[in-house]
Amino acid sequence: MKRRDFMLAAGATAGVFMMPRMSFGAEGIIDWYTSSDQNIMDFWTNVVKPKFEAANPGITINLVDGGDNAGLQSIAERALAALGSDADPQADFFEGFDARQPVGAIDEGLWVNFEEAGLSNYSKINPLALDIPQNMPYRGSQVLLAYDTTKLDPANAPKTWDDLIAWIKANPGQFIYNRPNKGGSGLNFVRRSVLEANGRDISKFTVDNATPENTEAMLPGAWEILNDIAPSLFDGGAYTSGNTQSLQLLGQSAVTMIPAWSDQALSAIEQGVLPETTGLVQLQDLGLPGGFSRLTINTNGVNNAAAMKLADFVLSEEIQSAVLTELGGFPGVSWEHVDPALRERFADIIPSSIPVFPSGDWERAISDGWYRTVAPNVDPNS
Repeated sequence: MKRRDFMLAAGATAGVFMMPRMSFGAEGIIDWYTSSDQNIMDFWTNVVKPKFEAANPGITINLVDGGDNAGLQSIAERALAALGSDADPQADFFEGFDARQPVGAIDEGLWVNFEEAGLSNYSKINPLALDIPQNMPYRGSQVLLAYDTTKLDPANAPKTWDDLIAWIKANPGQFIYNRPNKGGSGLNFVRRSVLEANGRDISKFTVDNATPENTEAMLPGAWEILNDIAPSLFDGGAYTSGNTQSLQLLGQSAVTMIPAWSDQALSAIEQGVLPETTGLVQLQDLGLPGGFSRLTINTNGVNNAAAMKLADFVLSEEIQSAVLTELGGFPGVSWEHVDPALRERFADIIPSSIPVFPSGDWERAISDGWYRTVAPNVDPNS
């Protein structure tokens, strides 16, 4: 689900290890790392950090941008190497990192098992978001449908896949999605068509079963669906070059509806990129794909107790509501644990399902097949 608009230079990752060490490992200072986008760092800097520190005098958070995921991997490997010794791992808290890494770390006991940690707010987590107990979900994003309510009455907005396809055909030129290798909103719209062609059964797709035999058997039904609607798309079958271009076309009233990331759409409305008359809706037969970002905490951090306090704090109603209002994301907790006014405001996008589609070989096969079968005249590199 990571959508950086730029890649940090290699030196930025290296810089994590070149920074002054005075704060690292100091008592009462949580050494926190992320490789997420700048908006996530801003959220922690401007919202979580001041609120947590005000509520917990004597504890501070040392926020460090670890660059890309490889940077966090190196820090996690350092923590694993320090496990069982007196060495200071100089790390207490990881944002957006998967506890499945480094290989063997879970078996060695590097990561906190949140199910067993006794956090007061853990039971509030949305069951749709739960993964392994060493990953604690706290914010999510899902592709949904953004539309112009001045042209489409919210009462008539599509709520199922069949309704959406019927609407696209009945309103030629008013829908567009981006090429699947150019942004997750288009990719996940295509993935949803793949799921529709396979009985809406996400369990058929795993990280390691994207064999040539499976892709040849399971993808053609999606190409039929997408070829069927192609003539009804904007400009008789055009595709945007990314998430942002789709939002721009909607904001300019060039189209009536697009698939869009929930966080990008909410932020665009808040910032005026999309008008306040923009509606948001999620399919209720099976939602468009998305996923959750997680927190992981190493068991051998010098400030492990403080890090656990921070994890519990992040699941509080105050911070989970801020995930919606300040970050434009989905809460990691069930929606009954956010501000009631926000539940009412966002009622149309509360998901009943959040299919998490595997990337890797499946993503490559879907992109390849789409270009060959649905858009053979579009240059994948343009």
